[in-house]
Amino acid sequence: MACEMIFSVFTKRRPDAPAGFFEVEAAGLRWLQVPGGVPVVGVRSVSAGEVVLERVRPAAATAHAAARFGAQLAVTHDAGAPAFGSPPDGWSGDGFIGDLPLSLRPQQRWGEFYAEQRVLPYARQAHQLGNLSASGLALIEALSERLASGEFDDDSPPARIHGDLWAGNVLFSGESATVIDPAAHGGHRIADLAMLALFGLPHLNEVFAAYADASTRLPSDWRPLIALHQLHPLLVHAVLFGGGYGEQAAAVAHRYSARA
Repeated sequence: MACEMIFSVFTKRRPDAPAGFFEVEAAGLRWLQVPGGVPVVGVRSVSAGEVVLERVRPAAATAHAAARFGAQLAVTHDAGAPAFGSPPDGWSGDGFIGDLPLSLRPQQRWGEFYAEQRVLPYARQAHQLGNLSASGLALIEALSERLASGEFDDDSPPARIHGDLWAGNVLFSGESATVIDPAAHGGHRIADLAMLALFGLPHLNEVFAAYADASTRLPSDWRPLIALHQLHPLLVHAVLFGGGYGEQAAAVAHRYSARA
């Protein structure tokens, strides 16, 4: 029995973690636990510098599990949030995406939220680090003006999103998949789908098809907007890793510069 208890949990420990680093993660995991929604790793305990989670036993990805995951993700998103940028229940203040701060300041309009909290801060930091050119920054700033004006807004209400849903945070297990390591907040539902597409996920087409069938709020023209919602994670990666991520972000901004 003792061995079973030992191997049923996984401890993430970081003594030098910024204040609230694991606490906001735990709050996000609990907030994402929606009846009928995507499975979420369980939190056993959390304290400064440490979180103890239930261990997920991975399984091979299948088309069936991917489709179920997609349908469940739609349910999670449709559970909603008070506003774009709102933090998970039980948490006040900002959060983190990777090791970077993540603003969690509620706003009512998506375009303003995305420009002011998800695009411009990371674009400017990437430029300061030399990971985004001056011309690339100018493109992104021009696009941000259009975002803030509401040009890309739609009627979808704020969704309850994972916020960092790349393939490494999706663990196939049994008949679906379990999510870990969120940057949970109120956001646009396309954001999670865009992150899945950015770095790839097995059976992604099945995820998308099942999600679209199950969602009651997904805009009909969502696919052409995937790259727009990838701008934030590209800029986060430009800050953290440099490389070609700044150029990719600038290319996204250029792509939407001609959008009517």
